[in-house]
Order: sequence, then structure tokens, then C-alpha cells
Amino acid sequence: MKQTALFTPVLIAGCIIVMLSFAVRASFGVFQIPVAEEFGWLRTEFSMAIALQNLFWGIGQPIFGAIADKMTDRKAIVLGGLVYALGLVLSSTAVTPGAMQLYGILVGFGIAGTGFGVILAVVGRAASDDNRSMSLAIATAAGSAGQVIGAPLAEYLLSFMVWQNVFIAFAAIVIGSLIFLPMMKTERVASKAELEESIGQVLMKAFKDPSYSLIFLGFFSCGYQLAFITAHFPAFVTELCGPIMPGGALHSIGITTTSRLGALAISLIGIANIIGTLTAGYLGKRYSKKYLLAGIYLGRTVIAALFIALPITPMSVVIFSFAMGSLWLATVPLTSGLVAHIYGLRYMGTLYGIVFFSHQLGSFLGVWLGGKMYDIYGTYTAVWWVGVGVGLFSAIVHLPIKERPLHVVLAKAGV
Repeated sequence: MKQTALFTPVLIAGCIIVMLSFAVRASFGVFQIPVAEEFGWLRTEFSMAIALQNLFWGIGQPIFGAIADKMTDRKAIVLGGLVYALGLVLSSTAVTPGAMQLYGILVGFGIAGTGFGVILAVVGRAASDDNRSMSLAIATAAGSAGQVIGAPLAEYLLSFMVWQNVFIAFAAIVIGSLIFLPMMKTERVASKAELEESIGQVLMKAFKDPSYSLIFLGFFSCGYQLAFITAHFPAFVTELCGPIMPGGALHSIGITTTSRLGALAISLIGIANIIGTLTAGYLGKRYSKKYLLAGIYLGRTVIAALFIALPITPMSVVIFSFAMGSLWLATVPLTSGLVAHIYGLRYMGTLYGIVFFSHQLGSFLGVWLGGKMYDIYGTYTAVWWVGVGVGLFSAIVHLPIKERPLHVVLAKAGV
């Protein structure tokens, strides 16, 4: 019998694991300047390591989703945690850009096994129909909670230890999160029709469905925008923001440098996202998910365009961080919920993992292009405007999606 309570052991454990995984992942932008300065690397070099991390997170997501769907969720999470920790430890030994980029691939695979693709599938299966949208939102918000603590924790640790030791400490945190795995035990829940279909049959139906392609394409801009900001915003703020005036509101709470403001910005995004994601989960049960997604992408487009078009000051950074944060991961419970609603729960991990690959293609491009364009032009402006364009594209492509279970659509078509 499926549990009907909202806060089940599965949800609690999933929240803790994804929170710690994302705390580490969200901190990488803080290392941008320390690593580049120690070795004299171009900004592109460390950006490429983060870009590859994001790309292979996307490549690994359907793989870990399939492992979870065909074997067990916990085996997929354990494997992901071990690979994640190994990648961090090896990254701490890197002294060349190539080594950092190679180890970033392992980190990316590790995030795939401990991140949204696997965790949300487990949470979605364990939740009742009434609680599923909110459960997915809570698990997603837990990732934002990790973002709140990740960047400031990295900034704090860097104040008294070298970045290599911070990486090792983060590897220990990832391994430690696995102690909560015994709580993540859930029965496989699916309809009779879903149980009779193989994963190949389900994938074939999804690939032939235009709505699946539109969901795939629409998730691209989410990855582009989020990864670019996570990787480059701290450095962007440090270098391009106006001065923090003594005696001001930020100065009075200890934000005396633009470096600290950059770390604060990532935390503010995470705080606002907790609110935004929970709101998205609440609304996702009551309104059309595709229209909510179109509205979120349109909102991001307007916010990003205004931020880059107006003078960049400490206060505009704070306002932008909170506004963008309120829409940050609000797409995740809605997108994963849309996949579950249309294609069922049986192979949700694999199907959402493939969609998430599009997200990570965007992440790769956002991080890499940010570093490349900075090294060429000394500014991030062009990369911001690309993000505005792809955000508008995503708002548009969600509109034609048929938000009905695929078996109902096929039955009406006589297939």
C-alpha cells in the first residue's frame, strides 16, 4: 500500500541526499578565481572543467535512471556517490587544466547518480497521486537549500584552508550522505499496462510523441541559464559590480567585498528558489504544468534582460538574485511531473533522465561559452543576451505540448 503522508522516510532521505549533493555542486563557481590564479589558467580552462561536469551529468542521467529502473534506486545512488567523491578527491590533485577537466567528468557522473534524475523518480513513485506534485517540489527545494549553504561554506573554508582540502572535505560530505539510504525503500508502483511494456517500447512511444520532443527542447534554456549563473556569477559580480558603500545595508551585515557579494548572490538565489519551487509544486497540482512552465521561462527572460540592460550595482545584484531565484528550479517539479503525468511512473527515471540531458547540454554551453566569451571580449554581456533568447524560445515551445496521458491520446487516435 502506497503511503499517503506527505513527509515519508523516502522524501526525507531524498531531500537530505540531494541537498548535500547540490551544496557541493553549487559551490564550484566560488573556486573559479582561486584555481585560475594559483596556476595562471585562462578563465576558459576552469570553465571547461565545470562545463564538462555539467555535460557528463547530463550524459550520466539517463544511464543512472536506467540503472535505477532496471535494478534498484539505492544501487544507482551508491554508485553515484562513490563516483562523485572519487572525482572530487582526484580534482584536488589536479595541476593542469586537462586533469581538472578529466576529473570533472567523474564529478558530473557522480552528480547524475545523487541528483534529481534518480531522487525525483524515487520520490515520485513513493508519493500518492495527491501528494506527488508537492513531494517533487519539496525534493527540488532541498536542492536549493544545498545551494544556500554550498557557496558560503566554500567561501568560509577557503578563508583558512587551500581549495584542494576543501574538495576533499566535500568528498567526505558526499560519502556521508549515503548513510540515509536505508530510508529510501519503496515499492515499484505502476499501472498494469505500464508493467506489461518494456523500457524499449515506452521509449519508442515517447520518441514518436511530439510533446516529448518539445519538453526535451524546452529544458535546454533552463540548464543554460542556471549553469552559467552558478559558474560565473560570483566572478562576474566580483569584477563588474559597482562598489559596496561603507555604512550601507550590505556593509552592515558583513558584505564588505564584491567577492562576498558574489557568494551571497548564489545563496539568495537558493533561498528564493525554495519559495518559488514549493509554490510551483502547489500550483502544479491545480493548473496546467505546461502553461506554468511557459510563464516561468518568460519571467526569467524579462528579469535577465532588465538586469543586464540596467547599471549593475550591489542592490541590483541582490534584486536580480532574489527574482531569478524565485524561478530558478521551479521548472524541475513541473517538468518531472509532466513527464510522469504523460508517460507514467514505471520508467520515469529513464524518461526524465533523457529530458534532463537537454538541460545539461544547455549547462555545458552556458558554462563553456561564458568562459570563452570572457577570455575573448573581457565581458559576459553577449552570453547573457544568448540566455535571454533561449529563455524566450523555451517559453514558446511549451505551449503546443499535449498535457494528457499518452495512452489516452493513443487510444483516441485508435493506436
